[in-house]
Amino acid sequence: MKVLLINPPWGSPEDSIWHEVSSIMPPLGLGWIASVLEQAGHEVRILDAQAERIPVPSIGSAFTGMGPFHLVGITATTPQIHSAVAIARKVKTEWPAAKVVLGGVHPTVLPEEVLADPAVDLVVRGEGELTMLDLANEKPIHEVAGVSFLDGGRPVHNPVRRLIVDLDTLPLPAYHLLPMTRYFPAAGAYKRLPATSVLATRGCPGRCTFCYRIFGPRLRVRSGRLVAEEVKFLQERYGIREICFYDDTFTSVKKEVYAFCRAVRDLHIDLTWSCFSRVDAVDQDLLLAMKEVGCHQIMYGIESASRTILENIKKKTDLDRAVAAVQAAKKAKIDVRAAFMIGNPGETRETMEETLRFAIKLDPELIILNITTPYPGTEMFEWADRNGYLLTKDWTKYDLSHAVMRLPTVSPEETQAFYRYAYRRFYLRPGYIFKRLAKLRSREDIAAAIRGLRGVVGT
Repeated sequence: MKVLLINPPWGSPEDSIWHEVSSIMPPLGLGWIASVLEQAGHEVRILDAQAERIPVPSIGSAFTGMGPFHLVGITATTPQIHSAVAIARKVKTEWPAAKVVLGGVHPTVLPEEVLADPAVDLVVRGEGELTMLDLANEKPIHEVAGVSFLDGGRPVHNPVRRLIVDLDTLPLPAYHLLPMTRYFPAAGAYKRLPATSVLATRGCPGRCTFCYRIFGPRLRVRSGRLVAEEVKFLQERYGIREICFYDDTFTSVKKEVYAFCRAVRDLHIDLTWSCFSRVDAVDQDLLLAMKEVGCHQIMYGIESASRTILENIKKKTDLDRAVAAVQAAKKAKIDVRAAFMIGNPGETRETMEETLRFAIKLDPELIILNITTPYPGTEMFEWADRNGYLLTKDWTKYDLSHAVMRLPTVSPEETQAFYRYAYRRFYLRPGYIFKRLAKLRSREDIAAAIRGLRGVVGT
């Protein structure tokens, strides 16, 4: 079967810091689906409209010379969903006989909303590799776990597909189908180029109210040695010098992190890299081991300095432990990115100020400050919708830089204004500026600093 997989474009609004500093990284979910399909003998292409900078109105011209395809899969987060459906319509115009499938977080959570558009034939819910393989193999639709579809106008939701238990059984993502020269990390998140992202885990054991766990509550981890071998492949095939691990908590299973570090040494990999973690998932010995094999930055999701807010969002962050984790990273000479959210349930001007003061006291190299966004499928969305706090269900506004809730304790206007104020307050401190200037060592450092400054000033 001939299969086309599409990653829709998604642009950050101009009043968001992400307009200047955001990354464009490979759609690894599509890459894994493609490799599983190729392994089974299907012919696959990937169109990454985000990386190729193809706006939705121009997507038809990108189809020239392609196809026809039997099966077209389009992935979509919540901010991407309108673009994804618009692309589905263009696919139906170009190849009317193609079966159009939408997958990803938003279709998984709201399959009936997505199926309401006649251009969408099926929704794949959750993990997509084996479900897409069943569809490509033309398994009877009623027997395919993990799909939703309309039957005589009535929505049918087949049983949930079991998650892949052993991630090491998956082939590497189909990097050869992706435009590898077009990917780059967020400003301040890298030391060297070219760079790309890698995933070592799926799932999250956390219960945060703002997160939808498409990969389930159980953490599944690829072996550290296999991840290192993937990095080696990326270096030899594409000249990659920097890896951004985008796992929610890269350090969750320390045994595999140590295995990865040993393999990087054994394979003589010259690497710089960064990762995301939690303040309760690191220790000094682990950070030192990571630093020895090129880790230069770690991001901790701290979210708030108010214990009441942390309880409200079920984020089990101990603030004393956060201080210790930042200090441990600094002792290991690893830069810290600290992530915070404002506009949480129970938020006030005072709690936002408390969070900003805490961020300044921590003095990480970078902060990420997002406006709390209650994505569909999360406990927070259900709470906000039930209580009438949602300002809009225009999914394009669900981009982490727009206030989409009117809370009883703080107005969206106050939250929006504080978002801009906090970035300037943190990054435009004279002491911070001098410290960052003293750390500039390369053209990449200077370019990243300029991108970051533009983002802060333009926020």
